[in-house]
Amino acid sequence: MAIIKETALVYCEGQFGLLDGKTAAGLVRHSELYTILGVIDSLRAGGDAGEVLGGVCNGIPIFASLDEALSQFPSVPDCYIYGKAPLEAHIPPHERKSILDAMEKGMTIINGLHQFFSEDAEFVHAAAQYHVEIKDIRKPPQLKDLHVFTGQISRVTVPVIAVLGTDCACGKMTTAIELNKVLNGLGLKSILVATGQTSLIQGARYGVSIDALTSQFVIGEIENSVLQAFDHESPDIILVEGQSAVSHPAFMGSLGILKGSMPDGIILQHPPARKVRCDFPNLRMPTLASEIKLIESMSTARVMAIALSHEDMLEAEVFRVMEDYEKQFQLPTTDVLTYGCQKLVQTLIQHFPTLNQKLNQKLNLTTQPARVGKIPALEMI
Repeated sequence: MAIIKETALVYCEGQFGLLDGKTAAGLVRHSELYTILGVIDSLRAGGDAGEVLGGVCNGIPIFASLDEALSQFPSVPDCYIYGKAPLEAHIPPHERKSILDAMEKGMTIINGLHQFFSEDAEFVHAAAQYHVEIKDIRKPPQLKDLHVFTGQISRVTVPVIAVLGTDCACGKMTTAIELNKVLNGLGLKSILVATGQTSLIQGARYGVSIDALTSQFVIGEIENSVLQAFDHESPDIILVEGQSAVSHPAFMGSLGILKGSMPDGIILQHPPARKVRCDFPNLRMPTLASEIKLIESMSTARVMAIALSHEDMLEAEVFRVMEDYEKQFQLPTTDVLTYGCQKLVQTLIQHFPTLNQKLNQKLNLTTQPARVGKIPALEMI
């Protein structure tokens, strides 16, 4: 049954197209739950959201304010999404008015912060007064519904691929979503397990925002999400969204993902032009070689491919880096937003023959196994 999407405005004042605006960027690129009507950011007002993100015009305008946005629509959108993901856990005082104004207009509030709006007395009062709902995406399940690790992950019989990275906000979610769409478009049933608030807002059916959990339950919740996807969907492959980096001293998410999902392979996301950690100017970025070594020392899974973030890079630089990394690491390397997912798909079907067999069946290639790179559908990716 098709999902009826709600209409939404995304608030991203001062941050759209920047690292802390990654929730807004993710929703502009992909959303299964919402039709994004516009983005609010006075610094980018008058622009097109797709063009600001380095892509083509997508018809999603950027407005200076909520009032300006509402003046352009025949009716009030269903939802108001807080589209920033700052390191800080709460909104600054001056942003409260925008949220209160949206509630006064009758809009449901979608919040991905650690600060739960549904526990804020002023917001709760306004929601009741204007008969609107507040949805706190990062609010963890009740204690009775949380899971510890059981080891049942061993009964998952389809490939589990973790999309990890060398830093925060470097494109892990984007690569996972793009690869998930391509695999499903080819006829392979791929399920994405979310581990952060943005992918949950986008509509991922399985997963939990792991950075909002008590550490005791992080690994168990990841395991349970993979098990639920396996049991309920009978997928051909499961992708697990990464968080931060295994090497990052400030966060533990990737380590929990490695332990909880026990992946069969890893795609590693890296921003070559980034010199220091996102939000940590005194911490230098790790090298790809050091991150690969660290990941593979903690997991039986190998890094199978490299995906690049092209931030602060020209296309010619991206292509050169792809060639250099493929020579240095002997791993297929791509930038999915520029060059697509073909290399990643080819890598997966090379490593997991069952995927190749199922893809051949979908394409009615029954006389003999197709050779990797010669599958017609892959030529169109």
